[in-house]
Amino acid sequence: VRLQVQNVEKPLYRGTFHCFQSIIKQESAFGLYKGIGSPMMGLTFINALVFGVQGNTLRALGKDTPLNQFLAGSAAGAIQCVICCPMELAKTRMQLQGTGEYKLKTKNYKNSLDCLVKIYRKEGLRGINRGMVSTFIRETPSFGFYFLTYDCMTRYLGCEAEDSYVIPKLLFSGGMSGIVSWLSTYPMDVIKSRLQADGVGGVTQYNGILDCVRKSYQEEGWRVFTRGLTSTLLRAFPVNAATFATVTVFLMYMRSDDNIPECEPGPVIHQPSSL
Repeated sequence: VRLQVQNVEKPLYRGTFHCFQSIIKQESAFGLYKGIGSPMMGLTFINALVFGVQGNTLRALGKDTPLNQFLAGSAAGAIQCVICCPMELAKTRMQLQGTGEYKLKTKNYKNSLDCLVKIYRKEGLRGINRGMVSTFIRETPSFGFYFLTYDCMTRYLGCEAEDSYVIPKLLFSGGMSGIVSWLSTYPMDVIKSRLQADGVGGVTQYNGILDCVRKSYQEEGWRVFTRGLTSTLLRAFPVNAATFATVTVFLMYMRSDDNIPECEPGPVIHQPSSL
C-alpha cells in the first residue's frame, strides 16, 4: 500500500526491501503490523463466504469444468466485496497513518474499528464503501483465476488423498493460485489503493477510476501499475498456500469421518468445495 500510493515527486521508498527496512527503523517491528485489526476482523468471514459460495455455485452449475470453475470463483469474488472493500479501506488508512504527506502530530484513528466509525460519521455509507467498484472489478476475475488455477494445478500434480506428498502438492498449488490471481488484476489493485487513500491529507486528487488511471499514467507511466507487485507476490504465495491446503485437508478429514469418499480411485482432488 505504501509503495502504491507514495508521492512520485518525493518518494519515501526505493523498493520493497527499502520500504521494509524503513518501517523497521522508523516504527519498529510493530510498524509492519499497522492495520492488522481490519484483516483479523474480516478475513475469517471473507474466506468462509468465498469457499462456501464457490462450492455451492459449482454444484448449481452441475459440471466440474474449467469454465464453471472460473465462473464459480468469480461469483465468490464478487459477493465477498461487500466485506472486503470496507476492510481494505480501514487497512489502507491505518497503514498510511503517520507516513509521508499523511504524517500528523496526532493520530486520526486509534484502530481499524475506530477508523470505520469515523469515516461513517463523516461520509456515511458512501465513505465506508469508497473503492467498491474498483474492488469489484479486481476481485471478480481474480477469484475466477484463483480457483481455476488451483483446480488445474491439483489435477496436473495428481493430488490424491492417499498420496504421501499430497500436502506439499496442495501448498504449491495454493501458492501458485495466489500468484496467478494477483497477477491477473494487479493494476486495478493499485487504482483501488489510490482511490481509498485519496482525500486522507485533505486534498482529493481523483474523480473516479478512469480519472485515477489517466492521472497516474500521465504522471508516472505504465510502471505505476506494477508498484508494490514484488511485496504482493512475496506475500501471496505463503498466504494462499496455507489457505488452500488448510481448507482442503480439513474437508478431507471431516468427510472421511462421515464415510464420504474424498477421491475415487483414479481421479484427483478437484477443488476444496467438492472433494
